[in-house]
Amino acid sequence: MYGSLLRAWQCFFSSAERLSVLHTSISHSLVSEDGQHIRSWQKDAFPRKMFCGFRESHDLKREFARAQKPWIKKLKKLEKARRAYHKSCQKEQNVLNKECQAKNSVNQNEHTLTKIQQAKKTAGQDREHAREHYVNVLDDLIGYTPRYMEEMESVFDQSQEQERKRISFLKNTLLSIHTHLDITNNHSVKAVYSDLLHALMSINEQDDLHWWRNNHGPGMSTNWPTLQEWVPPSKKQKHIKKPNPQIEEGKGVMIGGVRVRALYAYTGEAEDELSFKAGEEFLKVEDEDDQGWCRGVKEGGVEGYYPANYVLPVQ
Repeated sequence: MYGSLLRAWQCFFSSAERLSVLHTSISHSLVSEDGQHIRSWQKDAFPRKMFCGFRESHDLKREFARAQKPWIKKLKKLEKARRAYHKSCQKEQNVLNKECQAKNSVNQNEHTLTKIQQAKKTAGQDREHAREHYVNVLDDLIGYTPRYMEEMESVFDQSQEQERKRISFLKNTLLSIHTHLDITNNHSVKAVYSDLLHALMSINEQDDLHWWRNNHGPGMSTNWPTLQEWVPPSKKQKHIKKPNPQIEEGKGVMIGGVRVRALYAYTGEAEDELSFKAGEEFLKVEDEDDQGWCRGVKEGGVEGYYPANYVLPVQ
């Protein structure tokens, strides 16, 4: 690929990288902002008790129990009075049944009948007394009902307010998460796709073909053969070789050497010159001399001289 088509192709990769950065920032926002906000709210709104459970639910349960306690007490009293009244009614009914049997019995004497009638009178009085007590207890419970409902509603309103705050917080949190996740209104995302669309629309077949023609086709510059006069060859001025490198006074010899990388390939023309390829790394063990040559050592112990401007130190 070349020209505008190459630029459009490269724009896909740069757009993908920019989107990756945006999604990474979204992830960071969700974790650092929304996540931290939720953790802080949870810590403040739902403090735990010493042993188990949450203090909020424990306090509400205690308040409901406090409001229900008088009602439960009166309700138990009412249930007791109801059982006593029903028991007295049952006792009176039993006495009435005995009286009926006694009246229908031929052998029943007057004394027994009198005792039964006396028991009936007593059972009737007990029933009336139990009913009166039952009615009084019921009236007391009914009279206490408005206060009971008021106290229960008060505690319920407290729980509703806490629940309202929880729902409101979760709503705002979900909206914040939606804001982070909704990239349709993110100007950076729009810019990515806008730039990508611009790069795609900039593909121009004629410009690319014209570039190819000028660089790889008939339009490229060509060095046609021309007459060249003969020029006597000049001898290359070389440095004075040292058969055995010695450490001289004023000459920089490095202990261990400096690692360098070849910018260009070089083929040594003499036995004491070092050959290497472009990109190859080796050690420079002696500084540049006044003729621009350094001494280096490659792996395996091969050493020799090379042009100083052919290499750069490895960073």
